[in-house]
Amino acid sequence: MARAGARLMRLTLAAGLACAASGRAAADPDALWRIVHGQCQPDELRHHDPRPCAAVDLRRGYAVLKDRRGASQFLLLPTRRISGIEDPRLLAPQTPRYWQAAWDARRRVGARLQRRLPAGWLSLAVNSAGARSQDQLHIHIDCVAAGLPAWLAAHVPDRGGAWSPVALQGHAYRVRRVATLDSRRTDPFRLVARTLPGAAAAMARESILVLGIGDGEHATGFYVLETHADALAGNPGAAEELQDHDCALAHLR
Repeated sequence: MARAGARLMRLTLAAGLACAASGRAAADPDALWRIVHGQCQPDELRHHDPRPCAAVDLRRGYAVLKDRRGASQFLLLPTRRISGIEDPRLLAPQTPRYWQAAWDARRRVGARLQRRLPAGWLSLAVNSAGARSQDQLHIHIDCVAAGLPAWLAAHVPDRGGAWSPVALQGHAYRVRRVATLDSRRTDPFRLVARTLPGAAAAMARESILVLGIGDGEHATGFYVLETHADALAGNPGAAEELQDHDCALAHLR
């Protein structure tokens, strides 16, 4: 087969894998890993072309992939094998700051929607081990549910270093504000593990959503929301439920 034909077949296969990976019932939990490790990373190395990913940063160790679900949803994935939120390497000091990298990729959401989105409309989410279909860490990058920014501004006190309990989508959450994601102390993985009792020993149950604060393009701070899987309470631990993959906010004005 000609090289161009072989590459087209690989891209077609990758599109099918990405579609399967975006569903809760994906049959292959390694589909995202095969896309990033088997195609995006080697294609960037050999051809300086990250496709089927939108971007690969070899130095910082991550890839950005357009998810087939939603008009504007992207995923940030490590280029090394990290299973998910429970992987202990995420708490190591030398681990790349994946949340900051995901926030840096937020402009791709607006580009897909062909409009500039304020920081307060954009969010990042990681689900618990039991609420995901893929065993490769992926941070969902997309719009947040339409009413959430205003609700948080009205109900969450601006108290540094304190978690506040809130109920959202019928599930128990805790929320606090941080000034930046680009710090070891405020990296959401480390923040949850370090400051919430029992979280470090049960990170597989944890789920995190990060929401920008501010009406401008650049965030003036961030909300970090945490919930955890609780079968008795009917909570699967899926903070992605607070995102809107149809991005209703982008069509309000």
